Amino acid sequence: MKLKQRVVLLAILLVIFIFTKVFLIDNLDTSAANREDQRAFQRMLAGLRVALDPRLEHTLQSPWEIAAQWVVPREVYPEDTPELGAVMHAMTTKKIIKADVGYKGTQLKALLILEGGQKVVFKPKRYARDYIVEGEPYAGYDRHNAEVAAFHLDRILGFRRAPLVVGRFVNLRTEIKPVATEQLLGTFMTVNNTCFYGKCYYCRETEPACADGDIMEGSVTLWLPDVWPLQKHRHPWGRTYREGKLARWEYDESYCDAVKKTSPYDSGPRLLDIIDTAIFDYLIGNADRHHYESFQDDEGASMLILLDNAKSFGNPALDERSILAPLYQCCIIRVSTWNRLNYLKNGVLKSALKTAMSHDPISPVLSTPHLDALEQRLLSILATVKQCTDQFGPDVVLVEDRMTLSHL
Repeated sequence: MKLKQRVVLLAILLVIFIFTKVFLIDNLDTSAANREDQRAFQRMLAGLRVALDPRLEHTLQSPWEIAAQWVVPREVYPEDTPELGAVMHAMTTKKIIKADVGYKGTQLKALLILEGGQKVVFKPKRYARDYIVEGEPYAGYDRHNAEVAAFHLDRILGFRRAPLVVGRFVNLRTEIKPVATEQLLGTFMTVNNTCFYGKCYYCRETEPACADGDIMEGSVTLWLPDVWPLQKHRHPWGRTYREGKLARWEYDESYCDAVKKTSPYDSGPRLLDIIDTAIFDYLIGNADRHHYESFQDDEGASMLILLDNAKSFGNPALDERSILAPLYQCCIIRVSTWNRLNYLKNGVLKSALKTAMSHDPISPVLSTPHLDALEQRLLSILATVKQCTDQFGPDVVLVEDRMTLSHL
């Protein structure tokens, strides 16, 4: 064989080798990642039922210490949480040793200190399960049951970025008033039932939350450990909340390009977190995430924490597509998120959420129309991603961004 032919043959073999290495190995890696996503999904399904059992494996630790140790920059709780039921049992049964107004925010809530020194945020029931909140998608009072449902959806999606939430019944006369601060006690009244109106931006004496007699249904959200201070950020896709005034993202189709040039969205996981959150919010019908929190001094590396999800599940007939703007304007999504959404098709999402919420003290948490709405919204999300992949190709749209998570 002539030298020139040998050189050509070697060049062809080299090209074939490089092609095999780049494409075949990459595909094997992707397949391995997909298999891990499938295994993670099956583990999630197997652990959906959370029996509220007081027993702890680590008997030398309190449930509060265990929950505090779970928190890391990219998770509020780990995938494997055998003691989740014990922590949630403590949240719904531990004695209330102090009750105060929840100052921050626009909506009525109370800050409770439970036995052992753990803070929780109590949100009272304002609506019946089948009540439909009319008007703008962010209208109405906070929905306590929405907090419970959103927490379990966070588990099902595999995000693990929402603080723990569980339903709780409290006796306002015997559990709250004897340990209430003067500020909170001053907002109590009796109008056939025991009521209170608290202190917040929209709190009014004329609009109290009332118990059924003395017993009030609500939700309690576990306060994140003080060693993890929060930093508040304006959401880049936030609304103006002014009639006739649009935010830039509502009229600028190239808005995502501008976002990508600003910190912390120009590098790191934050933009993909924004898109995960848009998917989460669209499913629950939350159009009110004008700000969000991350851990302080994180330089964009920590998660977007899914706090304050109570403006959700207001109207099952309203699918506010604008919530998905980060997804359809940026046209990117994590591969792991995309896989999880596909695993939840064909009724799996509805069934999984019903199972996850079945042991909650305030079960049934959601009415059937809201569960049905989740199924329809999931299909809309999948269709939106398909439009993106049809336009730009899956290699551009599906982003492999698996964060290493460690619990030391």
